[in-house]
Amino acid sequence: MTLYLTRFSYTPETWARLIENPEDRRDAARKYIESVGGKLHGFWYAFGDHDGFNLWEAPDNISMAAVAIAIGGGGALSKCETTPLLTVEDTLEALGRAKAVGYRRPGLS
Repeated sequence: MTLYLTRFSYTPETWARLIENPEDRRDAARKYIESVGGKLHGFWYAFGDHDGFNLWEAPDNISMAAVAIAIGGGGALSKCETTPLLTVEDTLEALGRAKAVGYRRPGLS
């Protein structure tokens, strides 16, 4: 399974609802990812460009996309970005294959 990092921000209306009725959103996030056969590895809030971060594991990109689309379409977030993460081993394999790509910079023969 692949790991995914999601960066999200709530709308002002969502923050207002959470102030009125605080809840642990980890339980909801766990339910969403488990519905596609995945696992929630972490849920954090933060200062800065994003209000929070999730680390999930999903069986494939389609499963993770389904979760991201469902959450993003729910209206509680102002932004939601999901990035698939590569293991060090996957990156080493990609580095090994990179030579075979034969990339040539523009303007060079």
